[in-house]
Amino acid sequence: MASIFSRIVAGEIPCHRVAEDEHFLAFLDIQPLAHGHTLVIPKIEVDRFFDMPQDLLAGINPFARDVAQKIERAVPCKRVGLAVIGLEVPHAHMHLIPLQSVSDINFEQPKLEVSSEELAAMAERIRCA
Repeated sequence: MASIFSRIVAGEIPCHRVAEDEHFLAFLDIQPLAHGHTLVIPKIEVDRFFDMPQDLLAGINPFARDVAQKIERAVPCKRVGLAVIGLEVPHAHMHLIPLQSVSDINFEQPKLEVSSEELAAMAERIRCA
């Protein structure tokens, strides 16, 4: 069965796209820790991050760097944090999270409730940054 992220890549489930190329997709987390919290995934379904083929593993960081720089321009923050956890969805992904403090990247804290309209506006801000 395809992961939820594979279904997003296939267009079966909508998302708020931030960036995309032939190998990777970046979209807003619908249960963010902070406004602008973005997920970066390979388009092929790979469960574990370090099981990605070498070319994708080498390419995901430059792609994510470009997205993180856009996030920093679009969202007031001290920096963009990076987390690779891999327990939530069986599809390799990284979290890019705008940070004001280290506690902003605590995945045990309550998630923000953000409307679809707010997510759409944020995605547009990041894309245009």
